[in-house]
Amino acid sequence: MALAPYLSIERLRKQFGQFTALKDVSLDVFSGEFVCFLGPSGCGKTTLLRAIAGLDIQTSGRIIQGGRDISNLPASQRDFGIVFQSYALFPNLSVTANVGYGLVSRGLPKVEIATRVAELLSLVGLPDSGPKYPAQLSGGQQQRVALARALALSPGLLLLDEPLSALDARVRAYLRLEIRRLHQRLGVTTIMVTHDQEEALTMADRIVVMNEGVIEQIGTPLEVYRQPASAFVADFVGTTNFLPAVVLDASSVRFGKLDLACGLDLSPDPGHPVTLAIRPEDVVVRNVVPGAPNSVEVQVSDIEFLGSFCRVGLALGDDTPALVADFSINVVRDLEIRQGQTLLISLPPDRIRVFPGAPQLP
Repeated sequence: MALAPYLSIERLRKQFGQFTALKDVSLDVFSGEFVCFLGPSGCGKTTLLRAIAGLDIQTSGRIIQGGRDISNLPASQRDFGIVFQSYALFPNLSVTANVGYGLVSRGLPKVEIATRVAELLSLVGLPDSGPKYPAQLSGGQQQRVALARALALSPGLLLLDEPLSALDARVRAYLRLEIRRLHQRLGVTTIMVTHDQEEALTMADRIVVMNEGVIEQIGTPLEVYRQPASAFVADFVGTTNFLPAVVLDASSVRFGKLDLACGLDLSPDPGHPVTLAIRPEDVVVRNVVPGAPNSVEVQVSDIEFLGSFCRVGLALGDDTPALVADFSINVVRDLEIRQGQTLLISLPPDRIRVFPGAPQLP
C-alpha cells in the first residue's frame, strides 16, 4: 500500500497581475522528509513556499496538509513554523522571550514555557544565551534562535526561507550540517527554499528544481546531479560541458569531427541537432588506451589550481569546442599534466547526457 503524502500541492497557480509566478505546480511531500526548492531568483520557489504558509494565497489549485484542505486558510490557522532569511527576531526581547513568544500567545503556564524554551535552546546549542538580546549574538546564533522559535510549538511542517544566505561561508557550512542533524533527530517535515546548489545537495532528501514557475525535476540529490532531466537542470546544478552535436543513429552522435557512442534519452531522426552534457569530473584521463570508446587526443590549453583538484581546459583542435575537465591533484601529479601537453582522454558513453536542440547561448 502506497504511503499517503503529508503535504499535497495540486495544480497550484499564482498570478501577480499579468505575470504568472506559478504555473500549475503539483508536488507531494511525505512525512519526515527534508525537501529543498532550488532554482534561480524569480523561478517561483519563494512564492510556492509563501503559498504553503498562507502568506500569499494562490490564484487557483489546492494544498492539502495532513489530510486537511488548507488552501484558503489564513496563515494563523495553518500548522507550520517558519524561519526567514532576515531572522525576524524581536530586538527588544531577550532570547528567552523570542523563543517563547508563541508559547506565551497560546497561554501556556510559565513553568511549562520556561522548560520548553530551555529544551529548545539546548537543542540548538545555545543553552546559556537566554538572557541575551539579539544584538549581542552573531548572525549564526541569531539564526539558531529563529530556528528554536519556529520549533517551539512543535509544528507539523517547518518552512525555511533561504535561512543561511545572510551568513558567511564558514558559518553557513557549519549550520547546514547542524540543521540536517536537527531534522534527523526531530523528524519534522521540512521544506527549505534555496538558490545554493551545495545547500540543496548536502541537506535534502529530495530536491525540487524550479525554473520560470514550473518544476523541471524532482529527485534525490544524486538523481538530480547524475541524471538531470533537462539542460537547465544540468547547467544549474553543478558544472557541465555542453557540446553541440547531431544524431547519427539510436546510439551515436557526431560532435565536431568525432563520432561518439552514447545512450540517447530521446529518439530524434538522424541529422537532428542535440546538446551533449558531460560533467568535468567524468572526463577520464588515467589508463585510457587507443581505440577505447569515445577516446580522443586533446591538448592542455590551461590549468586552474583549485586545491584538491585542477580544472583543465582541453582543446580538440580545428573548430571543435574545447572541453573542461576536473582532474584530482593526484592525477595531475602522477601524469605530470602541464600546459601544452597532449593527452589521450575518454568520454564514457554512460556519462554523456543528450538533450534535444542545439545548446542555448548564455
